[in-house]
Amino acid sequence: MDEYTNIPYIPSHPPDDFQTFNIYIPKPSRPRNTSGLICFIHGGAWRSEDKLDHAALARRLATFTGYAVAVPNYRLSPREMTEHNAIRHPDHAKDILRFLEFIITWQGPYGTSVYNSNNLCLMGHSCGAHILSSIFLEATEDPLRPSPELLNSTKAIIMSEGIYDIDLLLSSFPTYRDWFIEAAFGPRSTYREVSVMTMNPRMEYNHLRWLIVHSKGDTLIDEAQSEAMYQHLLRNASHVTRNFEQLIEEHNDILKSVEFVKLVGQYIIDNVPPCT
Repeated sequence: MDEYTNIPYIPSHPPDDFQTFNIYIPKPSRPRNTSGLICFIHGGAWRSEDKLDHAALARRLATFTGYAVAVPNYRLSPREMTEHNAIRHPDHAKDILRFLEFIITWQGPYGTSVYNSNNLCLMGHSCGAHILSSIFLEATEDPLRPSPELLNSTKAIIMSEGIYDIDLLLSSFPTYRDWFIEAAFGPRSTYREVSVMTMNPRMEYNHLRWLIVHSKGDTLIDEAQSEAMYQHLLRNASHVTRNFEQLIEEHNDILKSVEFVKLVGQYIIDNVPPCT
């Protein structure tokens, strides 16, 4: 497997590590320019985790599917927020949108294509699911507008242990307000405006397939989040699937499990097949 690290997706000197990505490219069993690309957007409550934390998952996904796997960083909300260092929604999602627009035009580490840029599968875990939903669902006021090229290239979105409705989350876990919600979204009486449950799929791109995954063993994010999002998408999107039964590990432990790689890997193979 070939691995390339700390590739900037936003030019800066020196490169900002929060705006770089790693990519894992399996030895090809087919021409590389026919294979898809998986992009994994990490969680961490908008304030922690790093692309390197998910290297093992990326390698396992690349091996199982035969697809390249990219894992980006994005700017995080500081634990000690000031007016000068504030990073709040939608800043995190703006970085990921910049990454995705970059990755569909990137020519590879040596100017040689290593994946088919028209064949993307995106994965978001925990707050990463909120980030992807904020980009690919359409809000009334829409600061995150993906290009038609990115929307056409994206074939599937997989969201695991996701955060979707902030008010619903706080009704189950009120301590999360002080722990990370106010840092990520600012103090508000209601977070309905930043809930992706108020946003609908961009209907002109109804080819997009959605898979929502939730583990029975997750004690950090309750199943009510995933069920609400599933029902929301079911009413508004053409291709929606869920799996709430197969996994039993804790919130982040699912990412280390063989069952998770099998579940999402097979979904990718079935729904984002190589181009001929």
